[in-house]
Amino acid sequence: MWKILMRINKNLVYAIPLFLLAGFLFGAGVDAAFTRKMKVLILPLTFLMVYPMMVTLNIQHLKEGLNLKLQGAAQCINFAIIPFVAFFLGRWFFPEQPYMALGLLLASLLPTSGMTISWTGFAKGNMGAAINMTVIGLTLGSLATPFYVNWLLGATVEVDVQKVMQQVLIIVFLPMGLGYVTRQALLKKHTMQEFKEKIVPRFPALSTIGVLGIVFVAMALKARTLVESPGLLLVIFIPLLLLYLINFALSTLTAKLFFTRNDGIALVYGTVMRNLSIALAIAINAFGEAGANAALVIALAYIIQVQSAAWYVQFTDRLFGVAAK
Repeated sequence: MWKILMRINKNLVYAIPLFLLAGFLFGAGVDAAFTRKMKVLILPLTFLMVYPMMVTLNIQHLKEGLNLKLQGAAQCINFAIIPFVAFFLGRWFFPEQPYMALGLLLASLLPTSGMTISWTGFAKGNMGAAINMTVIGLTLGSLATPFYVNWLLGATVEVDVQKVMQQVLIIVFLPMGLGYVTRQALLKKHTMQEFKEKIVPRFPALSTIGVLGIVFVAMALKARTLVESPGLLLVIFIPLLLLYLINFALSTLTAKLFFTRNDGIALVYGTVMRNLSIALAIAINAFGEAGANAALVIALAYIIQVQSAAWYVQFTDRLFGVAAK
């Protein structure tokens, strides 16, 4: 079982579209009342996604990538630029559908995930910096999201700031704390070498179950809507594609102008990769039935994010030069 899960984790480029399709077929084929009940799965699945990542995170590595200029540039892109790009794209493409615009905004407000670290590693970038961006970006994004949503969309979307903050606490900070406690407990029973070789490889596999489960449920919830309005997929796909294209272009330009190869790669993946699973959980749990529209936008963002991250690895040597051996 572990080998199968680890193999799936290495092939998310294929697994995520397959689970989106499976969720669509399931949601279109079963009773609508049953799919609505599936919302209760989002919270435990999100916990399952975040918790393993925090167990494998070595806090000591934070010191290795603590470059204030690099971290400052990353968070400036993450919070001073991209959320506003998403907001204006939402206003432009979804003037009469505020919860679709909400999905676009949520997808932009929670930067970094385990994918940030993974893809930075694949491209031979600065792993220490990527780990820093993951912790700093996710923490800042979790704290800022309720206020950004209320500030930018509060006039058109019913925002319960307290409820959003409660969800953030449950699905981000609780698993963070428990993950750290679990790591310390495991290191008391095992040597660091045993921990890295036998235990660490299993946790990303557990996280994969959470990611794929969330994608499946999110698509199942909106399957009937898509059956009735198939053109909606294209309407959603265009602003998402524009958001990622703008993000990649801005981050790549900043990386090439101001940073070394390894730091630049970390900057790109630390500002383009989004924690879509947490965004999905917030959309569904904090915004009720209307949040399913936002969740559909975020679910489709998975396809663009995973595919573009994989393709970008192929161009890193051309863009930034070959990594020193």
